[in-house]
Amino acid sequence: MHIFLLTFSILWSYGQPATLATIKDTSISESSGLVASRSTPGAYWTHNDSGDGPLIYAINTRGDSLGTFRVNGAQARDWEDIAAGPGPQPNRSYLYIGDIGDNDGVRPEVTVYRVAEPALSAATRKFTKKSPGSTEPAEAIKLKYPDGKHDAEALLVHPRTGNIYIVTKVLIVNPSVYEAVGPFTAGNAITMRRIGEARVPSIFGGAITGGSISPDGRRVALCDYFQGYEIVLPNSSDFNDIWKQKMTGFDLGKRKQGEAITYRLDGKALLATSEGKQPPLIQVLRN
Repeated sequence: MHIFLLTFSILWSYGQPATLATIKDTSISESSGLVASRSTPGAYWTHNDSGDGPLIYAINTRGDSLGTFRVNGAQARDWEDIAAGPGPQPNRSYLYIGDIGDNDGVRPEVTVYRVAEPALSAATRKFTKKSPGSTEPAEAIKLKYPDGKHDAEALLVHPRTGNIYIVTKVLIVNPSVYEAVGPFTAGNAITMRRIGEARVPSIFGGAITGGSISPDGRRVALCDYFQGYEIVLPNSSDFNDIWKQKMTGFDLGKRKQGEAITYRLDGKALLATSEGKQPPLIQVLRN
């Protein structure tokens, strides 16, 4: 009886995936990262996978474009994820863009661009891919792994400490988790620390394609091509204890190639997109 109740609780801790909208901007053709805006409630930032310029796109939950911005001073080699967190100036929101893809395992270092989150308004809606707005100058945070080269598509930033986490993308085995501890300065590459593995409950292994930390810093969401996962921090003051916990899987709906997941600003729902033109914006409520 106790086993049945536990199973029932897990199955019903997440709502069914619901498509909120179709993203209307056809310039967003390979949505590879997603994050909730900290300065404009209800807005989200996304970007394309490799092949696009250093551009970030703002959308709302109706799929409308709120503005396209070129990230000043950045290059786009293989952007795979985006996160939000603190930065050099207090009381400002910063976006962290992960140029961390390395399919061929050849990059001696990867780059995370940190840039102040652009303000959105009615005027920014006129910014398009052909005529984008410009962000403030971005900082290029260079990172390297302590144990060789890795492909990765999941970038996470802790909302209070600003520490950066990268979860590798591997097959069959559990992915590794690496941490870079701030403060960060541009210049020489920072060697990250391997802090453990993410225990993915899937026969497909650790092909993790996106990640996010909840705004309260108590939960981690990850996704692969098939579904979403969540980990909850126990009663501990050490955030890194979260990686020792068991994951719960949940349905993320129909995605052609799902590579992005994020928490809603209130932390009560998870949102996801898919690659492909005019992809769905999917929401799963947390019960």
